[in-house]
Amino acid sequence: MPFQFEHLRTLTALVDEGTFEAAARALHVTPSAVSQRIRAMEQAVGKVLVRRTTPVTTTPAGDVVLRHARQVLVLDADALGELGTGDTDPLLPVAVNADSLSTWFLDALAAVTERLGPAFEVHREDEEHTTSLLRAGTVMAAVTSTPEAVQGCTVERLGTMRYLVVCTPEFDARHLGGRRDTALLARAPMVTFDRRDDLQDRFLRQTLGTGHRGPRHYIPASQDFARAVELGMGWGAVPEAQCARALEAGELVPLAPDHPVDVHLYWQRWNLRTPALDLLTDVVRRHAAAGLHPL
Repeated sequence: MPFQFEHLRTLTALVDEGTFEAAARALHVTPSAVSQRIRAMEQAVGKVLVRRTTPVTTTPAGDVVLRHARQVLVLDADALGELGTGDTDPLLPVAVNADSLSTWFLDALAAVTERLGPAFEVHREDEEHTTSLLRAGTVMAAVTSTPEAVQGCTVERLGTMRYLVVCTPEFDARHLGGRRDTALLARAPMVTFDRRDDLQDRFLRQTLGTGHRGPRHYIPASQDFARAVELGMGWGAVPEAQCARALEAGELVPLAPDHPVDVHLYWQRWNLRTPALDLLTDVVRRHAAAGLHPL
């Protein structure tokens, strides 16, 4: 690749910081220098690499070069670390869905930091969309529901995250006839994570053959989502690990115990061997085995 190391570092700083001015401050150079380096990279490949928007975004060609740039920087940090001359630990950007982050994934990150010194940048994204961050070169690894490997990545099974459809006893009495009548769910208030969350609708399609036609509450945080269901705002599909205590205490009731919503999860990572990424993969694999159902 016809790129200088400083040019690659400049591209990553520009994307991470979002503007030429902010990248210049991070690199301790002028905005003009940042612009000249990016222009030199674009001239070298004959393609536009970044869109001059606010924040700056990469083009498809820029995605390829950004991924290459991050890999070069990781290898450089690893080499300096082995030589004992690095002044900072490598930064590992990873993508994970909110429910995994709230139930088992954060424990995996903590276990890695106890054994090695990488710093993590966690991108929270729906499991169906985390591969887009891999493809763009934004992250080095991701928890995803996509079994097909992104180009330049390897993929392995992690397990199944199980969701139980639940509500409070009071909600059942008010909206479901006190009989947990799932036939009434399509018009009953529902809690959903955000506008891309399809779990509840998937449950309705599979069990009733219909979509939801009632009020929706959008609660875009995993713990707050579960709390909203516990407060009786609506029914919802809650991770088994998050609702087990409330079910046992009778604070929640299962609406379809024989019809859980299962999401298969996979681990995709760059096909690049580094001590930090290898350790993270090993720890994620073990924590997934303990926290998820077998796939």
